[in-house]
Parts: sequence; C-alpha cells; structure tokens
Amino acid sequence: MSVTNSHNRDANVADATLPQRRAAMAVLAKATAADIARGLSHVGSDVAFTDARPAEIGLVMLRGRIGGGGAPFNIGETTVTRAAVRLASGETGFGYVLGRDREKARLAALCDALWQIDAKRQPVEDHIIAPLRQQQRERRALARAQTAATRVDFFTLVRGEDER
Repeated sequence: MSVTNSHNRDANVADATLPQRRAAMAVLAKATAADIARGLSHVGSDVAFTDARPAEIGLVMLRGRIGGGGAPFNIGETTVTRAAVRLASGETGFGYVLGRDREKARLAALCDALWQIDAKRQPVEDHIIAPLRQQQRERRALARAQTAATRVDFFTLVRGEDER
C-alpha cells in the first residue's frame, strides 16, 4: 500500500510541475542551439549523460482550421528533430524542435533532464530558460513595434449631402 501511495504522490508532483516543464520546453524550442549551449555552460558541464535515443529527423503533418474554429485540414508537412538523453542519475529528457538541428534537440533534451532534478531546476531556470524567455519577449516586442509603425488606419469622411 505504501508503494502505491508513494507512486501516486510522485505522480501528483510530476503533474504539478508539468505546465512549468512544458513552458520551459516551449522556450527551448524557439531558441538557438548556441544560446542553449551558452546557458548550459553556466549550469555546469560536469553532467554525465548518454543518448537514450539518438537525434532523429522526421516529418509531421501540420493541421489548421479556417478562422480557428472551422473543420481541420492538412496544411502540409514540416521537419522535426527529436532526441532523448538519460542522465547518470536516471532522469530522461526529451527534446523536440522544428527543423533539422540535431544538436539543438540534444541540448533541449539535456535541459529537460536537468530540469527534472530538484537541485538543478532553479539554475536551469535562472541561467537558461529566463534569459531565453526575456530575449524572445524582446524580439516579439520589437516585431510588434515595427508592425505598429507601418499601420494605416482607414476611415470614411461623411460629406454634407450624404447626411439625412
């Protein structure tokens, strides 16, 4: 009975951190391999790991909906690279990235594995995820500002003879 309770408790802890882990992986997926590697150098390069699954490149089907709520349809295919690494302590990390960047997928998987260790989670957040998230916010803000600068507002003037 205690094994089941312990397992359920561990599953509940994993469920509680799942949204944060997903958010971290989303940030890593949008980063460059060089940026991830730079952040990992601050976390520590003494981490022993092996490839649980070598980085693989494949295709996934992209689906869309007209207006966000219509019937789904296939837009086309895109390349995706996935990797899995296992730390010496047993944690397994997974990395999925758009494109054909094996090193980026492997680094993302390593970050995912490190993120699962309580003692490493905060350093990963502080030195990798937070700086990348801030960099991505700044890029989005710049793109919004550049778009806003080219905005044209159309309006209609009412002529006197058209009024009734």
